[in-house]
Amino acid sequence: MKIIFCEDPLDQKRVDSMYQNEAENIRKLDIDYHLIDFESLVAGSSNNAIRHIPKNDTLENAIYRGWMLKPFQYKQIYESLLGRNIRLINTPEMYRHCHYLPESYSIITDFTPKSIWLKQEDSFFMDDIYTALKVFGSKPVILKDYVKSQKHYWNEACYIASATDQNKIANTVARFLDLQGDDLNEGLVFREFIQFQPLTGHSQSGMPLTEEYRIFVMDGHPIFQTRYWSEGDYSDSLLEMADFMMVMQKVKSRFFTMDIARTVDGDWMIVELGDGQVAGLPDHVDVESFYLALLENWNP
Repeated sequence: MKIIFCEDPLDQKRVDSMYQNEAENIRKLDIDYHLIDFESLVAGSSNNAIRHIPKNDTLENAIYRGWMLKPFQYKQIYESLLGRNIRLINTPEMYRHCHYLPESYSIITDFTPKSIWLKQEDSFFMDDIYTALKVFGSKPVILKDYVKSQKHYWNEACYIASATDQNKIANTVARFLDLQGDDLNEGLVFREFIQFQPLTGHSQSGMPLTEEYRIFVMDGHPIFQTRYWSEGDYSDSLLEMADFMMVMQKVKSRFFTMDIARTVDGDWMIVELGDGQVAGLPDHVDVESFYLALLENWNP
């Protein structure tokens, strides 16, 4: 197994500072890694991004651990690495399947908040949004794009207390689009707001934190789980995994994350899926244990 990290933009021989801790831990486990130039990749030159990676004599499988990529960028780096006889664990189709919520929604629909989405054309028309939101009645909703929310701007760009409040909807959408800018992914997603078990308010943004867990899944089986937040007092409740195990085996990806949260009624729901290669590790995670789990479950 090889790991593909992003290089430090100021030093092409060093791992990006966000992944330095991971690199230090895999050295202890004798796992090799290569570096790619992330800035060249997003600029459209995937071949330049891998210029320091030698070509293998035989095909070798790898895992990318780096910044999020749009699906077309992931496809570019996937194909360029194949030219070096390195194959990332997830195909471009697998990456897209878990990276964009609408792609996997039909698989998790019975276990996740009700969701609708509007794909971006030239612009968004508020009348279309108001009409689409009628399926929620007067329930509260949250706003995100196909990948990310602006949850740290909770009250101004994420949470809408009533799906019938057109003034609040318009203001929230406008602020969200302003914050996302060119990073907007595909379109707008509105999700029913569910009362998850509260933990605390975020120490910096004040957004409400809830009892949420991140589960890394490989080949349909959970291999590593952790508390999602570093703040707040988690309960000792055990995750009810049986139903979610069935869902995991239907997801069209070899390596992905499933974020699960406990509701105030004590039930468990899937918050979202994500590609395991670009999913972050919370600060409190034992990184060595994470990579040991990868090694133990690695099936090239």
